Amino acid sequence: MKKWGANLEFAKRYVGEKVLRELLSYLSRDPVHHLEQLLSLGKLIARREEHKQNVAALEKAIIDNPAVRQLTEGILKDTHPNVLQRLLYNFFINSMLMGVPRQLHLSQTMGFNVPHTILVDPTSACNLRCEGCWAGAYAHHDELDYERLDRLCSEAKELGIYWMVMSGGEPFMYPRLFDLAAKHSDMAFMLYTNGTRIDDRVADQIVAVGNLSPAFSLEGWEDRTDRRRGPGVFKKVTAAMDRLRERGAVFGVSLTATRENVEEITSDAFVDFLVEKGARYGWIFHYIPIGRNPNPDLMLAPEQRSYMATRVPAIRRNKPLVLADFWNDGEFTQGCIAGGRRYFHVTASGAVEPCAFVHFSTHNIKDHSLKEILRSPLFTAFQKRQPFCGDHLRPCPIIDVPAALRDIVAESGARPTHDGAGDVLKGEVGEFLDRRAAAWAEAVAQLRSRQASKTVS
Repeated sequence: MKKWGANLEFAKRYVGEKVLRELLSYLSRDPVHHLEQLLSLGKLIARREEHKQNVAALEKAIIDNPAVRQLTEGILKDTHPNVLQRLLYNFFINSMLMGVPRQLHLSQTMGFNVPHTILVDPTSACNLRCEGCWAGAYAHHDELDYERLDRLCSEAKELGIYWMVMSGGEPFMYPRLFDLAAKHSDMAFMLYTNGTRIDDRVADQIVAVGNLSPAFSLEGWEDRTDRRRGPGVFKKVTAAMDRLRERGAVFGVSLTATRENVEEITSDAFVDFLVEKGARYGWIFHYIPIGRNPNPDLMLAPEQRSYMATRVPAIRRNKPLVLADFWNDGEFTQGCIAGGRRYFHVTASGAVEPCAFVHFSTHNIKDHSLKEILRSPLFTAFQKRQPFCGDHLRPCPIIDVPAALRDIVAESGARPTHDGAGDVLKGEVGEFLDRRAAAWAEAVAQLRSRQASKTVS
């Protein structure tokens, strides 16, 4: 605690919390012209060498890469001042520059790993019935009471966690969502949303509270999105994007890659459309056969996943959009981030799962504190096996190393959180995942061979 306290006191002595806020307020009045000063401030506040290097790398990318500069200047120029201040202070300072060192220090001194973020479902209620939704497998509609969510946020901040991600269900159906964001105004919240409930009133609230960033779920163009999500959904989502862009909110997208849509969602035309609509970031999730009516045939074929491994980095280099591939970016994260290593999942019933796609649990936030959860046998079993493979293009214990998930569940005594959750371990689905994991391992070996040949030549 002494080292963290010294860092915190250094920051307060050097600029002072109030002075820092005033400085950020000043810089955000004309942020494009103050970009150099903002980056200098970031390097000044950063206490860890890796954070200084990250800021320096961002500075170099802004200078060298027109797409990165367009993205950065677009955020600084077009974002509402209230949203921009919350983004700078909550995410970059509280969560990254101050929070991460505290997480690392506590991880070293308290005997358990402190993750960077928590994914929580405030409610399982949803106004859509999307085919294959992982949340659709839960039989009952549950909702976390406000007091428990409030406590979870407070406990998280004590451990240096200032970034909370929400899903569901549909998080905008949670009655006290904006009360929670307003009370924890020093935290950054990102919400996976179907986008259909963001009317003018909700859009105004998002900008007013300043620390909520929606990530809109899409399947591709209108026909494909409406086919899975329902008639008219695509137009509702794009209308919500327009409302938020016009008001200066920061938002992104969430894309599920399947055998049927992978080229569509990574096409230049679709990515350019997202940028035009105002999206600043995007998450790509590979389809996993869990949830409502799981269909293994929708999973990416090995050659499609190989395509993604080169296509997504190309998008990042050439488009003003921060795009992350939740599986193929394992090299950036040094393998799987679940099981409390970098994040974990809390369902609307309070069940604590290692990942949104691993529906097994040993603890519930209704019965246990956050510290107790982070010491759970399930998380311990997860973390002692991470990384699950020496090649980070095979990071996942569900689809890449399925034997690892079987061992984790058996060792920890974790129980399924809904009927059918155990199907990923056995039967037809389990056997399919074993075959697909073997095929992907072979594809990765071929991909590495091609990369090595290019390096030699």
